[in-house]
Amino acid sequence: MTTSTDDAQPLTDRPHGSELRGRGWLNTGGVDLTLEDLRGKIVLLDFWTFCCVNCLHVLEELRPLEEKWNQELVVIGVHSPKFEFEKDPDALAANIERYDVTHPVIDDPELKTWTEYGARAWPTLMVLDTHGRIAGNLSGEGHAANLDELVAKLVAEGEADGSLRRGDAPTVIAERTPSTLRYPSKLANLPDGRLVVSDAAQHRLVVFEYDGVTVDEVIGAGRRGRSDGDAETAEFTEPNGVLALPHDIVAEVGYDLLVADTTNHLLRGVKVGQDRLLRSRTATEVTTVAGTGEQWMQGDPLPRGEGDARSFALSTPWDLTWSHALGRAVITMAGIHQIWTFDPVTGALLVLAGTTQEGLVDGPAVESWWAQPSGIDELADGRLVVADSESSAVRLIDPQTMLVSTVVGLGLFDFGHVDGAAADARLQHPLGVTALPDGRIAVADTYNGAIRLIDLGEDEAGEDGAGGGADAGAGADAGADSRVTVVTVATDLDEPSGAIVGPPVDGIGQLIVVESGAHRVTWVPVAKAAERIIDHGAQRSERPVTEIAPGAVEVQVLFTPPEGHKLDDSLGPSTQVTISTTPAGMLRSGGGVQTDLSRTIELDPEYREGVLHISARAASCDADPAVEFPACHMHQQDWGVPIRLVDGAPAQLDLSLLD
Repeated sequence: MTTSTDDAQPLTDRPHGSELRGRGWLNTGGVDLTLEDLRGKIVLLDFWTFCCVNCLHVLEELRPLEEKWNQELVVIGVHSPKFEFEKDPDALAANIERYDVTHPVIDDPELKTWTEYGARAWPTLMVLDTHGRIAGNLSGEGHAANLDELVAKLVAEGEADGSLRRGDAPTVIAERTPSTLRYPSKLANLPDGRLVVSDAAQHRLVVFEYDGVTVDEVIGAGRRGRSDGDAETAEFTEPNGVLALPHDIVAEVGYDLLVADTTNHLLRGVKVGQDRLLRSRTATEVTTVAGTGEQWMQGDPLPRGEGDARSFALSTPWDLTWSHALGRAVITMAGIHQIWTFDPVTGALLVLAGTTQEGLVDGPAVESWWAQPSGIDELADGRLVVADSESSAVRLIDPQTMLVSTVVGLGLFDFGHVDGAAADARLQHPLGVTALPDGRIAVADTYNGAIRLIDLGEDEAGEDGAGGGADAGAGADAGADSRVTVVTVATDLDEPSGAIVGPPVDGIGQLIVVESGAHRVTWVPVAKAAERIIDHGAQRSERPVTEIAPGAVEVQVLFTPPEGHKLDDSLGPSTQVTISTTPAGMLRSGGGVQTDLSRTIELDPEYREGVLHISARAASCDADPAVEFPACHMHQQDWGVPIRLVDGAPAQLDLSLLD
């Protein structure tokens, strides 16, 4: 589908939007909405899925727009699931509440509306005018300013022709039952035995006694915000990772915890209050130690270990661990698919691994690709183990060689619940990893509702059986060494998202698990008797397949700079497109990185089905020559398009970045 927001386009040339079809509606009080019901409103269709961090970014970008245009604009979330778990209506309802989605959402598990509107990536945004015609098509995130301008233009059109109908959006939000925890995420153990849990959906931390039930203190006001202060006044927004710093570091920096304040794009330091014998309790204090509070976008500087950490933008920091090998905290920067480090003593931030490209590519850390890393821990030998959630993978970073390898996982669209040899094993969107005392890795296999154990099968030299390199879609050859095995020790958990090692009970090791969907902390035994080999089958993301001709195919990324902007070449080429396929042999020529938005590739007819991976970037700046310091923006989107080679099918594929 090709549309345009160009003023020169006649209004009658805008195609009419298709009817909204799915399994049902949420946040409407049980009412099914139609385009006719929305006639007279500006309608923004947000094609999203709750696993996708870029979709979560868009939810945040839309909040101020929904407030500003609350009488003219209706946002409709079109939930188009990637993982099997996301097709569960109860899981969708829970995650709408988790992420505080306050607009109507259509549940589209069979991707009917997705297909009708030609969406090919998460997130995709479609804007309809007051007559239900498509006036804008945008892929990716970072379009808030463009959307604001477009809505203003469409409101003016609607006022001019009398079609605009002002009024509240047809939203009905169900009342929420109060609870001590609401969709908690991660936890840490303080030296005195207390547990600190990030209470993500209530925007705070909860400190429990060692039993995980008795509340010792609540840190945070319990509302969205980013203010520093004491336990009652400090504010967080959807905090996740919590790291108890080593004692010697605490003595130097004056705070006990490092917190990934995820949606604020900040790292916060927390000095935790303590009871003292015959004296009053010490006060809790929250400070900001890294981040500007703005989300990092393409074109922003990346840290190189110098400068004030509070002068750099972060992007959705999700989890933290302490690397004794590196002598600093390590951060999974989920929003830009990287791993960073932070030195609390010097305040230095540094990129450790990742290029910001999304995918699964092993090898040198600086060249590696990641896909929303969301959990991290340090193994006894200093290696870092990472839950790479969108590729359903567990991966290793060796700080000695600075090489990345994949233990389990194949790529962005392969998942399942399969135990056994690593070559066959499958996970489903894991969010947490924990190093066990016996050298194994416990995985919070979130969308399978399970705790899985990975045995690296190390020999006496300490060499493991992790696999080798991969391309952006194929994943690593994790099964190259059959010594790496996976078993399941617990099932039927409700979105486990993090865990730490607890004290043994009757000689049996225990994990203290955050069971996010159940709003609680759970103890899970790690016993030999609990180990099971489960095979529920390997799966792939089910999306509509695009039929395309074998041989020469023109791939075109559609990009029109926003009104008043122009392509910017001041810092080099303004555009960049990267193309690859899974399997890699499907692409005979035309792959790799080039600057043209249009390119001819050649597809091998011997491969009838595969995935075409396209990553596009385009820089635009204010076109007014009178502006001394023009505002600039980098637009980026990654597509993974399932394709089937069919004789006589179209020999062109158009993808809209901003059109």
